[in-house]
Amino acid sequence: MRLPALILGTALIGFSFAASAADTEGRITAVDPENMTITLSDGSTYKLPPEMDMSGLSQGDQVVIAYQVDKSGVRQITDLFIPE
Repeated sequence: MRLPALILGTALIGFSFAASAADTEGRITAVDPENMTITLSDGSTYKLPPEMDMSGLSQGDQVVIAYQVDKSGVRQITDLFIPE
């Protein structure tokens, strides 16, 4: 009986890690190079990693973002795509 509980526990642990990653898409309404953030039309703000070049991002761009929410609630971008 312990084996099914172990399998279920392992599956739930894997699920909880996957739940912290998400993706979204939208139009950029604000670019803040000083804070390395962008804001989308729904009002959500996302932080870019320091190594990411923001020069190609501007207000009005449509973007697809993959991100993770850190312990303090900041949406940290892990990948960003600008569809053509």
